[in-house]
Amino acid sequence: MKTDNTELFEKMPVSKSVITLIIPTVISQIITVIYNMADTFFIGQMNDPHRVAAATLIMPPFIMLTGIANLFGIGGSSLISRSLGVGDTEKAKKCAAFSIWTSAAVALAYGLLIYFLRPVIFPFLGADGNTFGYCADYVLWTIGVGSVPTVLNACLAHLVRAEGYSKESSFGVALGGVLNIILDPIFMFPLRMGLIGAAVATMLSNVIATLYFIILLHKNREKTVIKFSLRNYSLKRGIPKEILLVGFPSFVMNLMSIVSNTVLNKMVVSYSNQAIAGMGIAKKIDMLAFAIANGMTQGVLPLIGYNYAAKNHSRMRATIKTSFVYSIAVAFVGAVLLFTCAVPVMRFFIDDSETVAYGQNFLRIICTTCPAITVTMMIVTIFQATGQKVKPMILSLLRKGCVDIPFMIIMDAIAGANGIPWATPISDIIAMSIAIILFIPYWKKVNKTILNSFKTVEI
Repeated sequence: MKTDNTELFEKMPVSKSVITLIIPTVISQIITVIYNMADTFFIGQMNDPHRVAAATLIMPPFIMLTGIANLFGIGGSSLISRSLGVGDTEKAKKCAAFSIWTSAAVALAYGLLIYFLRPVIFPFLGADGNTFGYCADYVLWTIGVGSVPTVLNACLAHLVRAEGYSKESSFGVALGGVLNIILDPIFMFPLRMGLIGAAVATMLSNVIATLYFIILLHKNREKTVIKFSLRNYSLKRGIPKEILLVGFPSFVMNLMSIVSNTVLNKMVVSYSNQAIAGMGIAKKIDMLAFAIANGMTQGVLPLIGYNYAAKNHSRMRATIKTSFVYSIAVAFVGAVLLFTCAVPVMRFFIDDSETVAYGQNFLRIICTTCPAITVTMMIVTIFQATGQKVKPMILSLLRKGCVDIPFMIIMDAIAGANGIPWATPISDIIAMSIAIILFIPYWKKVNKTILNSFKTVEI
């Protein structure tokens, strides 16, 4: 069975295929970040650094939901695209069912665990008497109640994109973001729910986005391999192992990001809640650049994986080269804009001079890593798309946790709160350097395969 997007994967000009896949993905990623920023923006309008600090402190366990979605979504997307590349639609169906149902079960267990262990977890994250109650209110709705729809929304977006339906995938993600932006002020101010309103808006937005994907897949049930029937759920044919091993680096990247952010929060909050609020806003803004890089790399994963499995290495190589050029160019532009506009952007979020002072300094430092992050993520995506396991794992561990935490400690001792964010560019440059070292021999191997195929044809 050929999918409706066989033309996109096999015959469409590479540059057009890449643009067709990445533009909707980038747009959806941007909207996702904007809706995350919307929470911070509307909470910031209350001019209470304690509430902003609480939303910042809760980000690590909330990011973990994205890690769960990536574990099953990216792992499943890679296996689905490779299965379709060799025409094995039955395996693709079983892969999709495993990803959907297992991710939902893990999300539910995680949400309950975080909520009931909050007396232990919140102080560990850096919450104090001023922020503990706000943290509890936010977690109840975003993680306790909202864990399953948040994970399913992101996981289904990855799986739908694996069949080439980038626009539909991106619309679902964007739908949740737009709804959150609309619902945030309604629940927070006219309904006077404050911080709880922002959390409820986030949860409801993810529920509606998940329903969109369910309706979409039901409507296209005759031509999609992504089905909810438990009859397709299988632990055979190495499906769990393949999905988990390929998706695990993305999960580890999120997990190490949580560890890194937790350490960062605990260091910065020791200076003041204004410092942690400024850092939180700066990181949310910087997420916009990260989202663009993430969207461009994730968007081309199915195209690389499909042609890799189909042994169309020349098309795979062209896809990789085109994606590198586009993504790095955009990363440089993003870094320049964020650096030059740091102060007005911070003031847009909160009118507190001390918070703005901390935030603009943090933002100018961390935004300089946009190109380095883009290179690393593109290489990780290439390895994941082609079923590599060890190399993306190494890069995931290097970028966050293993390298940046020691440098946080060093820079904190040298320059205090204003020195801590320098650990980010240092660790990202190191990770990029290792990524390039790992990628060069792999790239040479691909080129050698193409050359040998040409020689075989001549003979």
